[in-house]
Amino acid sequence: MEINKFSAIKNSIQEIIDLIANKNGKEANNKLVEASEELDELLDFSEEDEDLMEISRYQVLLNQLHQKIIALNGQ
Repeated sequence: MEINKFSAIKNSIQEIIDLIANKNGKEANNKLVEASEELDELLDFSEEDEDLMEISRYQVLLNQLHQKIIALNGQ
């Protein structure tokens, strides 16, 4: 898998971060769901260990962003 396949995920994550910074939890959560589905699709078709490790890193990051969104919505 090429690094370019992860560029859409990177862009989505940046959008999520921007939405959190703007205190737009609902939109950030919607974007997070889309990014998670994209990662799941990549995971389904990945066979190389290198790709699986990269996907795992993004999953951890999305989990951390999800916690930030929960905290933002709780305020």
